[in-house]
Amino acid sequence: MKLVKSLLAAAVLTTGLGGLAAAQDKVTIGVSVPAADHGWTGGVNYFAQQTIDRLGKAYPDVSFVFASAADAPKQIADIEDMVSTRNIDALVILPGDPDAMTSAIKQVKDAGKFVTVVDRQLSIDGVEDLYVAGDNPGLGANTAEYFKQALPDGGNIVVLRGLPIPIDQQRVDAFMAGIEGTQIKVLDDEFANWNRDDGFKVMQDFLTRFPDIKGVWAQDDDTAVGAIEAIKQAGRDGEMFIVGGAGMQQMIQRVADGDTLMPVDVSYNPAMISTAIELTTAHYTGHVPVAGRYILESTLITKDNAAEYLDANSPF
Repeated sequence: MKLVKSLLAAAVLTTGLGGLAAAQDKVTIGVSVPAADHGWTGGVNYFAQQTIDRLGKAYPDVSFVFASAADAPKQIADIEDMVSTRNIDALVILPGDPDAMTSAIKQVKDAGKFVTVVDRQLSIDGVEDLYVAGDNPGLGANTAEYFKQALPDGGNIVVLRGLPIPIDQQRVDAFMAGIEGTQIKVLDDEFANWNRDDGFKVMQDFLTRFPDIKGVWAQDDDTAVGAIEAIKQAGRDGEMFIVGGAGMQQMIQRVADGDTLMPVDVSYNPAMISTAIELTTAHYTGHVPVAGRYILESTLITKDNAAEYLDANSPF
């Protein structure tokens, strides 16, 4: 995060001294994200549009084309339109289904556009110029450390996974490596698609099949909302704890309030889309090197530090 901030500061300094106009023609940046189908993607949409509005006012020679899509075919159509009819110079994209979209994104790159990929890795390495994401292995590893502290003598746990894409696997691999050698036993894991309704259904299934559960890793706060409802309806909230992920405000508030069912959370901020848009813009306005990989740290949120993560203005 410090590196990102220093680059942005350099961009601001450079544009403040020399401005955009002398060395750079008008620039169009396309921004493509998944539709706001749950809290985290809702946050992505909010922060993307907020950043576009702010940067559009700050840099009159930079224009943005924004689109959100409910599925991969729509998102592919959006970026094809951005290239063919809007003549974008750069694309910032959080691909809903990275495997399905890799070929289309590579075509944008092959057309000579600057490509920034956010959050989800493509199935082919090296397509993008810039990659911005949260620390997915760190999310799994930090969660594992908490489970080891909370269950020093071991215990049965269940895992609600996300979508079957690489970042989910990175999280799970790091978590499993973190609890290796302990007496913590994963009874089962199922995909809940980072979705409240699926979290409720998967947790209901776990509760029906397993009479002894000490801990639940929901991986995502939206999933955790559904899982908590299932646990409470079953009257078993005194038997276990649950750990989500991402830093949804209502979950952080639970942590801050000392909720024993939700004692901690792990950060994975949707504002990473803002960082990606800022850096891509700086590539043109600040003439600073921004290509590469920028991984924003994942942090364990506890009752002691929860206040630092509470934001009354956050939509997520």
